[in-house]
Amino acid sequence: MRFVLASASPARQSVLRAAGIEPVVRVSGVDEDAVRTSLTDSAPDELVTALATAKAEAVVEQVAAEFAEAVVVGCDSMLWTGGPDGHQLVGKPPTPEEAARRWSWMAGGTGELLTGHAVLRVSNGGVVARSSDHLSTTVRFGEPSEQELDSYIATGEPLRVAGGFTLDGLGGWFVTGVDGDPSSVIGISLPLTRSLLAQVGVGVVSMWDHAS
Repeated sequence: MRFVLASASPARQSVLRAAGIEPVVRVSGVDEDAVRTSLTDSAPDELVTALATAKAEAVVEQVAAEFAEAVVVGCDSMLWTGGPDGHQLVGKPPTPEEAARRWSWMAGGTGELLTGHAVLRVSNGGVVARSSDHLSTTVRFGEPSEQELDSYIATGEPLRVAGGFTLDGLGGWFVTGVDGDPSSVIGISLPLTRSLLAQVGVGVVSMWDHAS
């Protein structure tokens, strides 16, 4: 049984490796903007779960051709946070200017990091079981100075991550606390993944044999 991660995220891979699983990485290439556009009436938790499912589905045929037994895990994270026009769901900032704008209302406040996960179990060339769900974790943001924020945005890190911040990287300097599962903020929730694996009949400890 192989654990296949449908994501190129180094942070997700790092979380899994630290927790005893060496994932096989197969990048989905899903057009996330197209999925969001098709689900404009969906609730935020439904949207991140749908995106996670789309990513897992995008690679499952390839995985089924490669491995007799596998689980494919798709993940998606977005930040539900207040702004000048009310609450909104945001992903990766497209530009440094947008990252700065978001931090202008995030600083000193909180946001809900929504992480959707989908698990597909593959056996003998096909999908035999599916599970999916989401998790919400409250993130409390500090108040970086203008110079600190300029320096942070200049690193490019905020443009690569949902919400424009990290917990396990440079952005961790500007997060004052997390209420909930820290691993979900990094990108993949270990408790939720364990639960979803159990729903498709896979015990997480059985995957530890592939740890490096």
